[in-house]
Amino acid sequence: MMAQPAGEAESDALRLDFDRRLKLEFHGSSVTSDAGLLAYRELDDALGLMAIAGQHLVDGRTGRNGRHDLVGTLRQSVFGRLAGYEDVNAADRLGRDPAMRWIVGGKAIERDAASTSQMGRFETEWLASNENLAALTGLSGQWIDRVHGCRSPRSIVLDMDSSVSPTHGDQEGTAYNGHFACTCYHPLFVFNQFGDLERSALRPGNVHSADGWKDVLEPVVARYRERDLRRYFRADAAFANPEVYEFLEAEGYKYTIRLPANRILQDRIGHLLKRPVGRPPITVRRSYANFSYQAASWTMPRRVVPKVEWHPGELYPRVGFIVTNLSRPVERVVAFYNKRGTCEQWLKEGKNAIKWTRLSCCSFAANAVRLQLHALAYNLANIMRTLALPEAVAQWSLTSLREKLVKIGAKVVRHARYAVFQMAEVAVPKEMFGQILRLIDGLRPRPAPA
Repeated sequence: MMAQPAGEAESDALRLDFDRRLKLEFHGSSVTSDAGLLAYRELDDALGLMAIAGQHLVDGRTGRNGRHDLVGTLRQSVFGRLAGYEDVNAADRLGRDPAMRWIVGGKAIERDAASTSQMGRFETEWLASNENLAALTGLSGQWIDRVHGCRSPRSIVLDMDSSVSPTHGDQEGTAYNGHFACTCYHPLFVFNQFGDLERSALRPGNVHSADGWKDVLEPVVARYRERDLRRYFRADAAFANPEVYEFLEAEGYKYTIRLPANRILQDRIGHLLKRPVGRPPITVRRSYANFSYQAASWTMPRRVVPKVEWHPGELYPRVGFIVTNLSRPVERVVAFYNKRGTCEQWLKEGKNAIKWTRLSCCSFAANAVRLQLHALAYNLANIMRTLALPEAVAQWSLTSLREKLVKIGAKVVRHARYAVFQMAEVAVPKEMFGQILRLIDGLRPRPAPA
């Protein structure tokens, strides 16, 4: 079935056999399934997020009759991913969607937003330039700085981890990774304790988990260097590297990093590795230790906190070592390290809700751009969750937010001066949507009193 530019079907309505009184008509330009995106557009306006992008990105077009400005096209890229359209394949239909047209703004309101070909050039050519890719990579951090102005944290906790983005074609830089047992990219991420993605980088699939850690971590550390904050860092055993320890110590960070086991470490806790005498308990039995240790590659001794767990029904204990410069009791050191598990949850949300593993371009630079666009969509969703949700739904996952808040159906009625979105009320009723808008309004900067 062909569609007219306005989005209405050319043929008659579809009929359903189970009840012939029903007819299905398609009105793509006057009905939307993503009306909840307007709340995110309000959040963007309140914090001035996309305005920051407009100050740093360079428009490579040389003509004078550009139909869509750079910021509007960037909004279409980011908000489309926020709604679950993980690439530009749906751009033609999405460009006729009334919610997306109002989000993009400008000429798109009366006509339509960018087409698939326009979006493809925007992402694979304009944004893939070295200057724009660098600006795009730093944009998440600038958004987070703007958000911190609203919540003023007293400490910052950075969690660093790598992930896998499986590939299914001949993309540049893709390679087989033995750990993940697939052909993939191997991106690196840094989150803070609020779930914001501070910085990310796309890497070839066969690099070590900590490869290029300093290029990703140092710009984040530099942003917080002059602020009066307590600083912390957590990472798994892939980052157990003396260069990492020395960098963090020089920057004044307290850290907990998983340390790979070796014979010397196990000998230090040999008394804890002997199976307890008597009937095995029905609960987990935990033991801790604390000692100073210096590996051959280290320039100084550091504190190591081992944890030994005997689980019911298991013959051997579970043993873990943490290297740290924290002075807390051993139980609190382990508890602090264990909280890095939330970082893995945020990685899963990025994969499932934002689909940031969808990196299907041929060139490495274009896929690096798409990872950053997904990162911006993730951060916009997380900022909504942490700053603008009522208490009753504050714990919604990003998937729930997309399915319940973003995916609100609406019919659009145009008047001479107004456009009215007649919203459906199912998961998010009017009262809750109004609360969200009031919370967003509270984030707007207020003029100083005269």
